[in-house]
Amino acid sequence: MKITVVGTGYVGLVTGTCFAESGNEVICVDINKDKVKKMQQGIVPIYEPGLETLFRRNIKAGRLKFTTELKEGVDFGEIIFLALPTPEDENGAADLSFVLEVAGQIGEFIEENPQNTYKIIVNKSTVPVGTAEKVTQIIKSKTGKDFDVVSNPEFLREGFAVDDFMKPERVVIGTDSEKARNKMQLLYEPFVRTGNPIIVMDPRSAEVTKYAANSFLAMKITFMNEIANFAEKVGADVDKIRIGIGTDSRIGKRFLFPGVGYGGSCFPKDVKAFYKTGLEHGYEFKLLKSVIEINNRQRTILIPKLKSFFDNDLKGKNIAVWGLSFKPETDDIREAPALYMIDELLKTGANVKVFDPEAMENTKRKYGEKLQYTQNMYQALENADALLISTEWNMFRTPDFDKMKKLMKQLVIFDGRNLYRPERMKELGFHYTSIGRPQVNIPRKIWKEIL
Repeated sequence: MKITVVGTGYVGLVTGTCFAESGNEVICVDINKDKVKKMQQGIVPIYEPGLETLFRRNIKAGRLKFTTELKEGVDFGEIIFLALPTPEDENGAADLSFVLEVAGQIGEFIEENPQNTYKIIVNKSTVPVGTAEKVTQIIKSKTGKDFDVVSNPEFLREGFAVDDFMKPERVVIGTDSEKARNKMQLLYEPFVRTGNPIIVMDPRSAEVTKYAANSFLAMKITFMNEIANFAEKVGADVDKIRIGIGTDSRIGKRFLFPGVGYGGSCFPKDVKAFYKTGLEHGYEFKLLKSVIEINNRQRTILIPKLKSFFDNDLKGKNIAVWGLSFKPETDDIREAPALYMIDELLKTGANVKVFDPEAMENTKRKYGEKLQYTQNMYQALENADALLISTEWNMFRTPDFDKMKKLMKQLVIFDGRNLYRPERMKELGFHYTSIGRPQVNIPRKIWKEIL
């Protein structure tokens, strides 16, 4: 098939590349001329494991192309995917201005085209309930030619997006049109050969499904963070609790790891947008309201503990931060807990040295010279009074602790991802604070002996 993807962010670029990999001809459209030029040269603008190989292979094969001209994309594609940003507006609702503006342009280009070719316009972006109807109305106001609008939410995890697309657990298609349903099913059949379902439903249900899925997972993470915070109060160990409840098949093991909150491009924005959509329809999601409030608090929960350890005086202290992206295997720093903690540290006058294997450039664009950027994880520890861990990159899981001892001024770790066993840290002589587990207290007077 001939596919057009409008927007080349994480979702759009992965969608276009993976459709090309399955043999379709794909044009990706983006208004950023520099970005399009780089992609035409085979340069991937984002970090996503496994994407670069497919990206370059399909460019070389001539199945994957890029343009800044929306008209070219509309004329080309049988199916036109909208993978456009829906950022949070000042009230917490999803901003549909990009989606609706492009929808109007698509309607005009369909009308201008002398061919009377049937088009399917697919909302791939995460959008509030009723958006498919709005897009339909806008396009209808511009053309009388035959088209359908479909809701096809994405369920891609950053860091695993290529695998998630090529081998989806399910594909959700929201349409009331038999013609659109048949064509969309044909498009996705190569990806579900193992029997995973293509689920067809009405557009409104498909739109709610995406928000419901992300909100539920955000709620599950937040629940475990609440359990962890309570465990600290009563002297329990959240790791043992997690295993105890995770073996219950009704609950499951995934998304039960406590930490410093969720971040990224989806969960924070989508939970807020879902809550706001509820209010617009006369319903308050009180549970989601609590999830938002708890997560806002959780992102900086280690900072008061860090301040307390240093007698509420961090001015001039050297604080190393490992991990800047909101999760491993991505360079995405949107709503990353690390940034909220860094903001608080900078307010105290602390010197902040940071390292992340992929997110350094994005962080530099945000903070400029306010931070010290290091070339590796150990360079960040030179003369450090404390280490703050925000992202669970694999390289941080088994560090050279002897090397850390030689580099750090004080053997203090505040671990927001529970990477190490407290008993091991005690043996090694570190003061170690994690989330929902017993704290390891090493008296300062014996540090010189340890060093």
